[in-house]
Amino acid sequence: MKKFFALAAVLMLCGFCVAQAKGGPKTVAQILDGGVTAIETELVPAAEAMPEDKFGFAPTNGEFKGVRTFGQQVKHVAAVNYLVAGAILGERPPVEYGGENGPDSVKSKADIMKFLKDSFAYAHKAVATITADNSTASIDSAFGDGKTTRLGMATVIAWHGFDHYGQMVEYLRMNGIVPPASRN
Repeated sequence: MKKFFALAAVLMLCGFCVAQAKGGPKTVAQILDGGVTAIETELVPAAEAMPEDKFGFAPTNGEFKGVRTFGQQVKHVAAVNYLVAGAILGERPPVEYGGENGPDSVKSKADIMKFLKDSFAYAHKAVATITADNSTASIDSAFGDGKTTRLGMATVIAWHGFDHYGQMVEYLRMNGIVPPASRN
């Protein structure tokens, strides 16, 4: 599993480096911030596109027993953003699973959207602190399973977000909504 995360981090960095090479050398923080921005500019509009009365939608036809609702998908991405950013910053994140300020405390679409947007602001703050010197230093994992690196944690924001974005796209399409990124 560690090899998978290392490979994913290397591939993401290579992709970001190639994509940004035209503008001159970028810092590690700028490259990683590009990954946060990439998922943010896809996921936030997708969440906004779903009407509030459909935030409780979860597929039921086929093998979908126990899957998250659309709103739960959005809140989960935001909560993980907070956890990962907190690990990068070496601080307790302002949101905790199971806590009174966790994702279960967020109910309305407006509150969920604020929760999501604030999580990306916190993620941007965290990746801005990553340098070439501290990117591979050992830090506590956001997931309580030992040690990792700031670089490894920063890549989680993009790949984890895109994993759930793909699920959200399916939920949107099942409700007759074309995801904003697919319009044109």
